Amino acid sequence: MDPKHTHLQTKLCVSGAAETGHCGVDAYDKGIALGREIAAHKAVLINGATTGFPLWAAMGAKEAGGYTVGFSPANSEREHIEQFNLPVEYLDVIIYTGFGYPGRDLILTRSSDAVLFGCGRIGTIHEFTIAFEDKKPIGILESGGWETDEVIKNILENGHRPNDRIVFDNDPKALVERVIELVNKDRINRASFRFLPEQTGETQSVQTPPAVPVQA
Repeated sequence: MDPKHTHLQTKLCVSGAAETGHCGVDAYDKGIALGREIAAHKAVLINGATTGFPLWAAMGAKEAGGYTVGFSPANSEREHIEQFNLPVEYLDVIIYTGFGYPGRDLILTRSSDAVLFGCGRIGTIHEFTIAFEDKKPIGILESGGWETDEVIKNILENGHRPNDRIVFDNDPKALVERVIELVNKDRINRASFRFLPEQTGETQSVQTPPAVPVQA
């Protein structure tokens, strides 16, 4: 990776079901383990500021000393708690999008470097399709306790849209490592301006960005 960007923390979104009655007995442990691995790899965990699988992943990340950010469908903390009945626990920062669930999903996935999917429902599939269309690196956590991974495999097999940025694994540690590898390969130079002198062998002044007009 370009040394100018080694300071950038990878942002990994965890997508999954808020209601988990169908997820099987290992869903909680896998969610916790996934969050711990994200923190262990020094990545920021992003989720939809919701309950269920994304919350479990945030719990695991915080237990491991990680940093977590939630994107809420609500427009305020009050609406988040009182109308959407969503938690504020295990999140260092909550961003209130005010766009409901569909708009929240778009901002959530686009704010991440990659998206990891656990046990889910229709909202999880919605986030998958956004990440797919945006060509994000995607990690699918497999389990015999839920069918989300099989549903996504079926979509891919019948969608006739090959994608080499999607990986499947039943081990949270291996999945996180494989997804981060995809992110690192995909990462581009994000600097708007290059502040280093040109390599011409002569002494050069450091470049500065053009002045931006200030609006009154």
